[in-house]
Amino acid sequence: MASFSRLVRFLAKDGRVYYGDAILEQGSNVARSRKARIIDGDVLGKHHVTDRVADIRLLLSPLAPSLVGTVRCLGLNYADHARETRMPEPKFPVLFYKPPTALSGPMDPIPVHAMAQEGAGLDHECELVVVMGKKCTDVAESEALDYVLGYAVGNDVSHRDWQIKHGGGQWSHGKGFDGWAPYGPAIVTGDVINDPQKLKIWTKVNGEKLQDGTTAEMIFGVKKTIAFLSRGVTLMPGDLIFTGTPAGVGMGRKPQSWLKDGDIVEVGLEHVGTCTNKIEFSRPESTKSKM
Repeated sequence: MASFSRLVRFLAKDGRVYYGDAILEQGSNVARSRKARIIDGDVLGKHHVTDRVADIRLLLSPLAPSLVGTVRCLGLNYADHARETRMPEPKFPVLFYKPPTALSGPMDPIPVHAMAQEGAGLDHECELVVVMGKKCTDVAESEALDYVLGYAVGNDVSHRDWQIKHGGGQWSHGKGFDGWAPYGPAIVTGDVINDPQKLKIWTKVNGEKLQDGTTAEMIFGVKKTIAFLSRGVTLMPGDLIFTGTPAGVGMGRKPQSWLKDGDIVEVGLEHVGTCTNKIEFSRPESTKSKM
């Protein structure tokens, strides 16, 4: 489908924002790329990769916010994560949504509003992110990957008190604050990732690896997830699917550990690269309501 292999959106050194096909320089981590071939046209439609090369100043979220429709997310989708939380494996995918305003780039800070500083439970979740490339409904598992534009890595930042304790469970609210879904650093196509169920995935906090898993642990793989989510529901180009996290989250550790102001959180996915984001607690004066 795509003529690119590693789609990035970036601020160039000339001050302009481009889409590009990242040129790898060090291994397979797109986050270390310094140059990209500029893409002309609609990255979700007709486009081509040019021979023009631009210098990358800053990697942005791979798709402009205007191109993203819905952000679907799966909970409890790794067998080892279900075990660490002492919850039964679900019989069907556990679906919730994040608002598009939760999306941010692979190097952006993660803002923590005063409301999310209350109580305990600020947590990390490294996840494979599926980016849909074609409109589809009622897709068969055998054809599901034909509708995928590519794959990224994301962090399903979560506040466990709001997600689980308050009000009987507020999954979308406890995971939906602004900037709580950084993803990237690129959308890597099936030309590079032939099988999304054979990828290493991890999280580091301040350099310490806390999650170290593989997408083979998914309860519902990418094919099954797309087939299920498309039953009677149309998936559109630009829709994102966060596919769940492996074991090692703060909630499942003994003792439990939570993210703090100033922590550096890195989530990584094999053949894709890393998102590295700093936790930034907002100050009271920046959270006052504007009348």
